[in-house]
Amino acid sequence: QYFWIMSLLTWMKIPTMTEDMARNAFLSFVNSKCCYGNKAAGELVIQDLRQKTVYRYRLETYHESRQSEWTFQPFTNNLVDGPQNGASPRPWDIKVQAPPTFQDDTKKFRVPHSSLVKACHKCQGRGRHKCSACHGAGRMRCVTCSGARHRKKQQKRCKIRSGTGRKRCSTCSGRGNKTCMTCQGEKRLLHFIQLIITWKNKVFEFVSEHQLNFPEELLSKVNGENVFKDENVLVYPIIDFPIPEISLASQRAITEHNAAFATSSRILQSGLRPAGPFHYYLIYHSYCILLCLFSLY
Repeated sequence: QYFWIMSLLTWMKIPTMTEDMARNAFLSFVNSKCCYGNKAAGELVIQDLRQKTVYRYRLETYHESRQSEWTFQPFTNNLVDGPQNGASPRPWDIKVQAPPTFQDDTKKFRVPHSSLVKACHKCQGRGRHKCSACHGAGRMRCVTCSGARHRKKQQKRCKIRSGTGRKRCSTCSGRGNKTCMTCQGEKRLLHFIQLIITWKNKVFEFVSEHQLNFPEELLSKVNGENVFKDENVLVYPIIDFPIPEISLASQRAITEHNAAFATSSRILQSGLRPAGPFHYYLIYHSYCILLCLFSLY
């Protein structure tokens, strides 16, 4: 516990908040809004100014997960790296360059020696399939005469399609068939195992003094003084911190992260930061309550 006491002594000089500083901060906030008036802020009578210090514990666990699945793409007569070249490596045996630490990313790779070529299952290797709009005829009924060549309730010959009662299919341009979208007309597909690697940063954050009802989204933006920071493949819970809630939060966070990634992922790096203290001020005045947050470092 001596270590924690000496660390806490490094930030004992908490900056003093004056009324002018608080008022200027309020005016700055009002001026940042297009439709706010600054009269109330200028005439504000501050009755009480209270200063508080809170701690923020943050655990970041950067983990990597891998999954494999069969997929395919049109075969364009490229070289085929199939089983004849050897056995395919297991997902975790494939070496891949990881992105910068604590940055989320997803990449896909073709597993070596897993490729094979098959006829397209959609068009049975023909490269084209019958047009579903005209059923392969290449022409469709005229919408005016419904193919009867005469207008309804009239003896006049339909002149919209030169009296044929048919029009060219716009879906297949009159060909009666369309290029297979699965094989892109190549007739064959290259099947292979695709490895999907996901890097994700999981964050656990705990802020002391929750009973003050301060917006957490604002607390997360505040800079403070780092009391302690550790970064390693595995980190250990904080013990005997002067604020017991921080020690308990540390133990809970590490337990949760270890349980979440024990079977499905690999932890690449962990970092814990009981970041703090950071300070905020409660300003009371006659007709409303203003909560101001200041970044001190």
